[in-house]
Amino acid sequence: MMPDLMLPPAGEGPAGRLTPLPGEAAGTSGARVVDAEVVANSHRGDRYWRLRLYAPEVAAAASPGQFVMLTVAGSPAGSPVLPRPMALYDWDSHAGWIDVLYGVVGAGSLLMTGFATDDRMTVVGPLGRGFALDPATRSILLVGRGIGICSLTALAGAAARRGVHVTAVLSARSPAALTGQDVLSRYGIGDLVEVVDADGSSAPIRLAEALIDKLDRQPPEQIFTCGSERLTALCAELALRWNADLQVSLEARMACGLGYCHGCSSGRRTSTEEAPLVCKDGPVFRWHEGE
Repeated sequence: MMPDLMLPPAGEGPAGRLTPLPGEAAGTSGARVVDAEVVANSHRGDRYWRLRLYAPEVAAAASPGQFVMLTVAGSPAGSPVLPRPMALYDWDSHAGWIDVLYGVVGAGSLLMTGFATDDRMTVVGPLGRGFALDPATRSILLVGRGIGICSLTALAGAAARRGVHVTAVLSARSPAALTGQDVLSRYGIGDLVEVVDADGSSAPIRLAEALIDKLDRQPPEQIFTCGSERLTALCAELALRWNADLQVSLEARMACGLGYCHGCSSGRRTSTEEAPLVCKDGPVFRWHEGE
C-alpha cells in the first residue's frame, strides 16, 4: 500500500495524515501541450499578476483544483529552463481562455511579467487530481492563504453552480495582498471572511472563534484549504468539530508536473514504496485524523 503523506507540522492542531483521493492517479492522459497566445497579463496589486492565455484544449478538460505547467523560456530577456506549476485560477471552456494568478517571488516569475498580448507561452495541462465535491454536500468552507486561494476559486464556482452555499476565507499579510474576490464575485459568491496579519484577524485562534461563531449552527459538510500549514491545522480542528470532510491542496516545487522526475515526492516512505507525488497523486489530498 502506498504510504501516506503526513500533515505538515504546524505547532498546533490534531495529528493527521493525508491520503490520495479515491480513483486512479491523474497521470498525463488528460494533459495537452499548447502553444498558447497571451490574451492579457496585468498587475493586480501587491506582488500579484493575472495572466490570461488562450488555450481552448486546456480549458475544455480542466476541473477545479488542477494546475498547469508554464514555460517562460520564450521571454525576450531569457529565462530559467524549467517550467513553473500554476493553479488554474479560472477558465471559460466556451471562450477557450484560462487564467492563472501568480506572485513575483523570483527570477522566473519576474520574467513572466514581461509577456505581452499576442506573445506565445508553452502550457502543459490540465494536470493533477483536483477536488472531490460530494453530490450530497449543501455547504462548503474554503480557506485560502495568499495565492493559495487560486486553487479554490474554480471549486467555488463549480459549487455555486450546483446550488451549494460557499463561505470563503481569504487570508493575507495585508488588505492589499488579499486575492480572489474578483473570481468569487464573478460566480455570485458574497459570503467572504477577509482576515489579515496587519490587524491580527488572521491569527488561527481568532479565525477559529469567528468561524465557529458564524457556522456552528449549520456547519459545512466539506472543508477545502490551500496555502498555509497553520490554517490547515485549523481546518483539521474544524473538520473534527463538525464531522466534515477535509481536502488539502498542497503546493510543491516541480520540475515536470507529470510524475516523471519524482521531485515532488514527500512524506513517509517504506522500503518498497515511494510516498505520493504531489503532481500526479495530488495536488489535492484528503485529511484523516491520527498518525
